[in-house]
Amino acid sequence: MPQEEDESLIIYLKKELESSLIRNDSLEKENRELRQEIIRLKAQITSLKAHDNERKSLLWKKLQNSNDSSQQIRPSEPPDNNPKLQLPNPPPKLTPIFNQNKLPPPISAAPPPPPPPSKMFMGSKSVRRVPEVVEFYRLLTRKNVSSENNKNHSTAATPVTAFSPNMIGEIENRSTHLSAIKSDVEKRKEFINYLIKEVESAAFKGISEVETFVQWLDNELSSLVDERAVLKHFTQWPERKADALREAACNYRDLRNLDVEVSLFEDNPKEPLNKLERSVNNTERTRESIMKKYREFQIPWEWLLDTGLIGQMKLSSLRLAKAYMKRIIKELQANECSGSDNLLLQGARFAYRLHQFAGGFDSETMHAFQELKKVGMASHK
Repeated sequence: MPQEEDESLIIYLKKELESSLIRNDSLEKENRELRQEIIRLKAQITSLKAHDNERKSLLWKKLQNSNDSSQQIRPSEPPDNNPKLQLPNPPPKLTPIFNQNKLPPPISAAPPPPPPPSKMFMGSKSVRRVPEVVEFYRLLTRKNVSSENNKNHSTAATPVTAFSPNMIGEIENRSTHLSAIKSDVEKRKEFINYLIKEVESAAFKGISEVETFVQWLDNELSSLVDERAVLKHFTQWPERKADALREAACNYRDLRNLDVEVSLFEDNPKEPLNKLERSVNNTERTRESIMKKYREFQIPWEWLLDTGLIGQMKLSSLRLAKAYMKRIIKELQANECSGSDNLLLQGARFAYRLHQFAGGFDSETMHAFQELKKVGMASHK
């Protein structure tokens, strides 16, 4: 018996040895293939680096030439053979302001820093550069080039030739854009100087005049190929005042539209109330700093007070309270037994929320609340 066990063990070990040798041969073969692949990839990387360096050198030279041409822009008078420049439309007539006590004395200290750009276009449609878009585009193009490489097993020339036309097209577009900016700077100097004087001298009696003036100014500036790029060549452009005017007009328009939305609601009063609370609270939180900036540039600021548009919006919110409480009263009268406690609690909570927001109730809202309270107490008897 022991001899038979030894023979079976020897047979088993022989089989294991044979399988190990076969596996070893397979691994050696795979190792040789991997080494060949590494050599091929290293050669491909070297070729890619050479093409990439050559492409970067070419692009850098073209971009440097474009930047040099843009830095040499100097405002100059248009040639005499050009047709007569079209004068801009006159600004809207503003109500003259004399001896206003509300205007601050001249500021002798250095002006405060300009407002953050995010507040400047609050609630309005604006165009800005988003770095994430560029990064996402580059990531996708790199993935696309890699997938094409794996499919065709081609050399590094393929992705370079596929990518170069896009880069060259981008450089050509940039050069065309810079040429258009240069043309505006040279030919529209008189037009921009006119706008500078209008913005610097603008003073307003009401916020509606600011809104009208900003609409006119934006319409005039829209004729430039690139507003920011052109105006940066005019150091006297009152950028802080222009931004403050746009901010005031935008904030006023958004709050006024919201007030109209509250007055025209038809279905659920909770939705306009949520928007109303959020907008008014944001305005009240930043009101002091905003009013200080508006005073500096002679922009009306009284509409931000509780006696102005903000107070009007709070008063309009009482309409939501009346409508909601009347709806709860009807439901309580129709469902005297089922869910009356929950309905009453909803009505009381909404009434309390609006009471705190508006600072109280008027006579009509108070009457609706008394009726809700009366119906609620009767349902508990």
